[in-house]
Amino acid sequence: MPSRSTGAGAQSLGPLRLVVAVTSVLVLVLTGFAWRSVDSLVAGIQRIGDLGLGGGRDGAVDILLVGVDSRADAHGNPLSDGERAMLHAGDEVGTNTDTIVLLRVPNDGRSATAISLPRDSYVDIPGIGMGKINSAYGVTKATQQTKLLDQSVSEADAEQRSTKAGRQALIKTVANLTGITVDHYAEVSLLGFVLLTDAVGGVEVCLNQPVDEWMSGADFPAGRQRLDGPQALSFVRQRHDLLRGDLDRIVRQQVFMAQLVRQVLSAKTLGNPGRLKQLSDAVGRTVVLDDAWDVVAFLQQLEDLSGGQVKFETIPVKDLNGESSSGESVVKVDPKAVKSYIAGLVADGESAQNSGLGIDPATVTVSVYNAGGVGGLAAQVAQALNAKGFREGVVTNYTGRSVTGSRVLAADASDPKAEAVAKALGGLSVVADSTLSAGSVSVVLASDYSGPGSAASSVFDFSGTSTSATPVPPAPPIDAGQNGPKCVN
Repeated sequence: MPSRSTGAGAQSLGPLRLVVAVTSVLVLVLTGFAWRSVDSLVAGIQRIGDLGLGGGRDGAVDILLVGVDSRADAHGNPLSDGERAMLHAGDEVGTNTDTIVLLRVPNDGRSATAISLPRDSYVDIPGIGMGKINSAYGVTKATQQTKLLDQSVSEADAEQRSTKAGRQALIKTVANLTGITVDHYAEVSLLGFVLLTDAVGGVEVCLNQPVDEWMSGADFPAGRQRLDGPQALSFVRQRHDLLRGDLDRIVRQQVFMAQLVRQVLSAKTLGNPGRLKQLSDAVGRTVVLDDAWDVVAFLQQLEDLSGGQVKFETIPVKDLNGESSSGESVVKVDPKAVKSYIAGLVADGESAQNSGLGIDPATVTVSVYNAGGVGGLAAQVAQALNAKGFREGVVTNYTGRSVTGSRVLAADASDPKAEAVAKALGGLSVVADSTLSAGSVSVVLASDYSGPGSAASSVFDFSGTSTSATPVPPAPPIDAGQNGPKCVN
């Protein structure tokens, strides 16, 4: 098969202008690290309370992982000039939360899922109204801080209280968008990403082509290579000169996170006293956790969690080249579609019921092939299936024998997984294909297709009014159990 077709207009939806969602790696690092020196580790972490968190009563622990673009460490101490230069950070003051990931760890031991939220997602922010999701923290904090200072509250008290208000606003915003109650909160700074990467001796990555982009500091040859902390930060921050913009950046971040998790948990990092000391120092200086989090109990829950049991996903979007009422460039999302998509990922039973066949879409991986003349159709249909909770397989053009109509292929025409996919796409026929393995499901799209993902269905126009929404080509499946780094753009 030829390489996957992304279609015209494919751009970025990336949730992260800055640091990769390495906070989730922290949780997994703790899995092995804590058994040796959990007391000293926990004692060094900055703790915060009264954030309005849930209690894990829905069968899983849901953790909001936030990467903060801050010029200070977790304790409020300003970074040195050398550290700011290393991070390619400027002197402006502010708090941007451009890394927003929801990590769901089921209580029954099933695989964890890290769900990225695009940083420019245009959502309803409590107390503010519609705005980019990455502004929820910073704008709320700035607004509350100004009010408190006008009331003659001390600068130190105003900083503390307004920061808490910003975090609360972000937590509520994420919960409203995803339908998931946040149980715990973890925050890490730019410096934390660098220090954690260096603590494990750097992380290996692979590039499809060389890059040299001055704004992020990314200057790397093609092929496999090991990056230290500052290099890794440039690798995951680059947003310009990428073939698919922020979409390629999301893939970079997820692949890097997967490789970091795999390296920490499978290598000798946790048996090296020097590395452990570096990890402890990095965590203590740059990580913030909520004070209700019993880290030791959580570690016991994760004792059997391996790198390969962490999946990485990104929520579907309605229009990645959208505009707000004021003309601001935003990523439009549909909350109903996001909730439906996440319900499928977390397998809470609702998606299985919606399938009408007793099949949980989150257990079905679907490959989609475009055999028609509409460019990008396979990517759009794959995105539509993602929104219904199905997992993505291969997405590309069809190179087999000519077909006369769209169809779903499976080894057995009565396969309930294939029937669920056929129903989700408007009632396509299921055809037996002896070349497929049992349980595999493929979709071949011909010129007659008019179901979800096609122009006729207006799948990317949830309001029914827009004619120019730009669909997001889905990224390849990524987990932390891969053998070596996946090569990316």
